[in-house]
Amino acid sequence: MNIPKEFRYSKSHEWVKIEGCKATIGVTDFAQSQLGDIVYVELPEVGAEVSADSGLSVIESVKAVSDIYAPLSGKVIAVNEELAVAPEIVNQDAYGAGWIVIMEIADESQLGELLDSTAYEKLLDEGER
Repeated sequence: MNIPKEFRYSKSHEWVKIEGCKATIGVTDFAQSQLGDIVYVELPEVGAEVSADSGLSVIESVKAVSDIYAPLSGKVIAVNEELAVAPEIVNQDAYGAGWIVIMEIADESQLGELLDSTAYEKLLDEGER
């Protein structure tokens, strides 16, 4: 399982790449593998204000429809428009081209609630999926 060390993770299987006051967010390699072939990604509106643990996006696969939760509170400042025409990018490159949104972080104290790669790997190993 691919778990980049430089990212942070939520217990609901979103990854977060922190760059200053911005956070790029997507679903983990584990999440995309569990979903199977992704056929649709519902993107939020640019400018939307979201709270941590609230619905951010929806991913539909051949197996299921799953909510993607905001790991942090903030404002959506960019969405990955490529996913509207090629949602399978999430399967192909979950930690790169398959990103879903970029947010402006509203509360940096929430970063401490995210898991590092070691803690996320332990979560997967313990079967808390």
